[in-house]
Amino acid sequence: MFADRRSPAAFWLGALLAVIGVLLHIPMFVMARSMHYHMAGMPMGTGMLFGMGLIVGGIAATLYGLRPKEASTDAANFHERIVAPEDAPLTVWHWTAGAALVMALVVDTMKISSLGFVIPGMRVEYGITAAGVALLPLSALTGATVGSYVWGALADHYGRRATILLSGVMFIGTSICGAMPSFHWNLVMCFLMGGSAGGMLPVAYALLAEIMPTRHRGWSLVVIGGAGTLGGYLIASGMSALLQPVFGWRIMWFLNLPSGLLLIALSPLIPESARFLLHIGRPQEARATLARFGSVVVSETDDWDDEAKLDHSHLPPTDTRYLGTTVALSLVALAWGLLSYGVLLWLPGQLIAEGHDMGVAAAIIARSTFISVPVIAVAALLYSRWSTKGALLVMIGISAAGLLALVLRESGVHAAADPVIALTLLIVGSTGVISIILPYTAESYPIRIRGRATGWVAGVSKSGGLVCQGLGSLALVPAIGTAALETAVPVALGLALLSLYGHETRGRDLRELEGSRAMS
Repeated sequence: MFADRRSPAAFWLGALLAVIGVLLHIPMFVMARSMHYHMAGMPMGTGMLFGMGLIVGGIAATLYGLRPKEASTDAANFHERIVAPEDAPLTVWHWTAGAALVMALVVDTMKISSLGFVIPGMRVEYGITAAGVALLPLSALTGATVGSYVWGALADHYGRRATILLSGVMFIGTSICGAMPSFHWNLVMCFLMGGSAGGMLPVAYALLAEIMPTRHRGWSLVVIGGAGTLGGYLIASGMSALLQPVFGWRIMWFLNLPSGLLLIALSPLIPESARFLLHIGRPQEARATLARFGSVVVSETDDWDDEAKLDHSHLPPTDTRYLGTTVALSLVALAWGLLSYGVLLWLPGQLIAEGHDMGVAAAIIARSTFISVPVIAVAALLYSRWSTKGALLVMIGISAAGLLALVLRESGVHAAADPVIALTLLIVGSTGVISIILPYTAESYPIRIRGRATGWVAGVSKSGGLVCQGLGSLALVPAIGTAALETAVPVALGLALLSLYGHETRGRDLRELEGSRAMS
């Protein structure tokens, strides 16, 4: 299970220390039962402080234990390539790994989704203003942005599965957020939680792209990602309705303990990428993994492409062969963040300010949930059956049409007066873009930078949200027409550049990306 890792014992010790550290915070939470679990202003006991130290040490031990072993001398003397039945049917191992990754993404999405359910209770208990409590999602989003970049880099050095396991241990550790008596400690822990949650999503896409046969890769990437995202939101809302009336808002953070343990328990079902194992010179482990998926490894002593010899220490934007694609995807991701965390969040308030009924604003939120499911299904169908590049361009175009409708509405054009038109276009477009952009990114880069490329694009998408959250916390929210016009700029640029530099990935054998002919 951990044969390719530096120290399995260090990993298990780290996970155990994190669990013990969390358990040392439970007594204080239980003691607050008579106060309906209100802990604001309570002093932190010695056990809690010691537990925090154990968690920090546990995460450090986990990070050390998950480092891959050095490649053997023999393995470094020859190049190996995967010969896979790229048009093969899915095996039981593909289905098992896919189901495990759906659960991993459900756990991941639950963390961020829980923010909306804890903020009302947190605001009451700590007695803070709306502007003050806005720092919590800002902290989580900052952590998620940083985490996307950091986890993407770790995935290319530690491996895909290893970084998912690291997220699981960090989820466990950040559950102590439920026992923090100070709001400021909640901000710190929320940053760490956002970091681990934000990093796991792009890594999961990179892993899926490397284990799925070409014929099934497109739809499985979109469907698994969409199912994990929707499942996480639904479970977070269900747990909130079930547990918060009894245990208060803090219980939502303590759910990080069992969900983190679940992620570790699922680890035997989540394989390390065989392509990554070959890349770091671990052919024996790669063969064992590939045997499950109907692929084989062929050894070669010569005639191997220069791609495998290249230094893989650079971030995607520094590789000139992928610069155009990276800039295009970065602009699209930035626009999605501005749209989803800005325009769509600000629109209900704008409608209420215009005198519309509160029901109209509430319908906006409800509509986004109902529309998401069929949009993801349509996106998966277009992506896998028609064109990966074309599907992404269509969704970007729909987003652009929605922004244009808002701009025209703000300008007084009668035909665009109904906000439902713009709203529907924006929800469909943004849902479609986020369903496709990370799978497309994972399929567009070679293995040496795939983790960082996917993490980069995910991080840029959250950077757009970070800008919007910052404006909101500073009470500098622009008029909705102005926001739509400003968001339309990166949308238009991204659409144009992706048309020029994007590549069709449908039916493409990812091995092509490893050769010098990759982008020809």
